[in-house]
Amino acid sequence: MNSTMSKEELEQILDQAVQDVTECTAGVRLHQGKQSPGEDLCTVQITFDRGFRTSLTLCADTGLLYRMACNSFHEESVSPEDLEEFSKEYFNVLCGRITGAMFRATQIPAHFGPPVFYRGRYEPEGQEIQFVLTYSDEYCEGAQLIHHVPCSDEGGVALKES
Repeated sequence: MNSTMSKEELEQILDQAVQDVTECTAGVRLHQGKQSPGEDLCTVQITFDRGFRTSLTLCADTGLLYRMACNSFHEESVSPEDLEEFSKEYFNVLCGRITGAMFRATQIPAHFGPPVFYRGRYEPEGQEIQFVLTYSDEYCEGAQLIHHVPCSDEGGVALKES
C-alpha cells in the first residue's frame, strides 16, 4: 500500500520535533523565522533506508551547535570531536522522534541510517529540496531542517511499500 502525507502535516511533525527535542536535550529554544544560518556551518544528514524515500539534513551555525553541546554536557567548552558526537546524537534523537510521529500518522514503519556529520553545508546527491524549516534562537544563530526527496519525486512525502 502506498500512502502519502501532506507537506503541511509533515512540516508540523518536523517543527514540533525540532522545538521539543532541542529544548529538552540542549536547553535551547528555537523559533521559526526567516534568517538563514551564517557562513560557519555544520551539517548532519540522515537517509531513510526503509519506509520513506526521503532524507533530512540539519544545517546549523557552528556556534549554535557548540552552545547546545555545552548545555547538554553541562560543560563550559567542548572539543571539536565532542561537538561532532553531540550533533550526531542530537540528530539521531530528533529523527527518532520524527519517525515515531510519522508512524503514528501513516502506520508505516521506517528506518534511517546513522547520522553523518559534515563541516560546512552538505547537499545529498540524487535528492532535491522539498521544503526548508528555518529557525533562530535568542542569539540570532540559526539552523535549517531540510527535507529532501528523490529528484524524480513530486508532491507529498513519498512512502514506499514495506
